[in-house]
Amino acid sequence: MTKIQPVPLGIAVGVVWAVYVFCIGITAMFNWGAGLVGPLGSLYIGYGPSILGAIIGAVWAFVDGLIAGVVIAWIYNMVAA
Repeated sequence: MTKIQPVPLGIAVGVVWAVYVFCIGITAMFNWGAGLVGPLGSLYIGYGPSILGAIIGAVWAFVDGLIAGVVIAWIYNMVAA
């Protein structure tokens, strides 16, 4: 049986989610995807449609994705065992 390594999966999920949240923050400056920034801004303190807001949101998203990836790998390894 192959086990998933939790930390590398967490880093991968964190990077993908951070890039996505950053891009949404930047495009929201031009009113593309602005409707998504509001709900995400309620989760990630400081996130908004600006360059600084997008960077802050990306940091929060990386941490969030890292935790989610580690938990997903841990649960998978427990269930698959």
